[in-house]
This record gives sequence, structure tokens and C-alpha cells, in this order.
Amino acid sequence: MTENEKDMQTNGQANTGSENEKGMPEENISDSSNTNNESDEVTELEKKEQEVNEIRDKYLRLQAEFDNYRKRTARERIELMQTASKEVIISLLDVLDDSERASKQLENATDFAAVKDGILLVFNKLKTTLQAKGLKPMESIHTSFDPDLQEAITEIPAPTPELVGMVVDVLQPGYYLNDKLIRHAKVIVGK
Repeated sequence: MTENEKDMQTNGQANTGSENEKGMPEENISDSSNTNNESDEVTELEKKEQEVNEIRDKYLRLQAEFDNYRKRTARERIELMQTASKEVIISLLDVLDDSERASKQLENATDFAAVKDGILLVFNKLKTTLQAKGLKPMESIHTSFDPDLQEAITEIPAPTPELVGMVVDVLQPGYYLNDKLIRHAKVIVGK
């Protein structure tokens, strides 16, 4: 080998060890790529933190909104119960007024037929007012006993064979309010 070739070979080895094709040292390239990777990681981390903060904020807002909804519905339910009974009470005030007038007439009454008619009028007015509000009496007498609708107080021997297992007498009538059972009938069943 000639001296020039040795120099080139030596220079080539030296160049490959510390410089790339463009003549830049390899250390500088690796340092700049590490800096880029670290800055990419930092920006990704910041993006993820921002997403987490946004999700946390949405969650907190949703939780507060649900809490407000729950409180509002509870308040509305209480108000509804108070105002629902108000309407019924107002409609019964006329019956109360008639009952007070009837009790005053009882103190001075000598004609019991007129007193009886007055009391029946007040009773019919009460019944009509309650029916207008959706109250409906349950028909129980001479029907088959139904434990879902009626409460058997006692059993007695049936007066006729057809009344075995049927309601013989009603001690306390049952009622529906808008077709929903609100009070079971207390009955006597034939056996």
C-alpha cells in the first residue's frame, strides 16, 4: 500500500468514528434527537394532563348538575303533595259548611223527618264530591273472596250453598282512587 492509501484509510476510519457522511459528529446528532424525544414526551404529557383536567371538569359539572336535579325533584315532589291535598280540602269545605249548618239545626229541631232529609243531603253532597275527585267504592257483597282486594275478618257458615267462598257481609267498604286500590274491604266470608 502506498502512503496515500494509508492516509486515506486512516482518514476514513477517523471520519467514520466521529463524523457522518455530512461531516457532522455523531454525538451532536444523538444529542439533538434525544432533545426532540424529550420535548415530544413533554408535550404529550401536557396534552394528556390537559385531557384529564377536561374530563375531571366535565365529571364534576355532571355530578353537580345531577345533585341539583335530585334536590329540585325532591322539592317539587313535596310541593306537589302539599298542593294535591289542597284541592281536595277546598272541595270538601262546602260539605263542612253544610255539616255545621245541620248541627245547628239539630239543636232546635222538632221535626226529625226534616233533620233526616238534611243529613242525607249533606251525605250525598260529600259522596258526590269525593266521586268527582276519583273515589270509587268497591263492590264486594256476594262476590267471590279475593285476598288481593279484601281482608277477611272472619268466616261464618254460608246461609245458602251458593255463598260458600263468597263475601256474605261487608264490615268496612274498600275504595279505589282513580282505579288504584287505596283501602282493602273488610269482609265476612261464608264457609
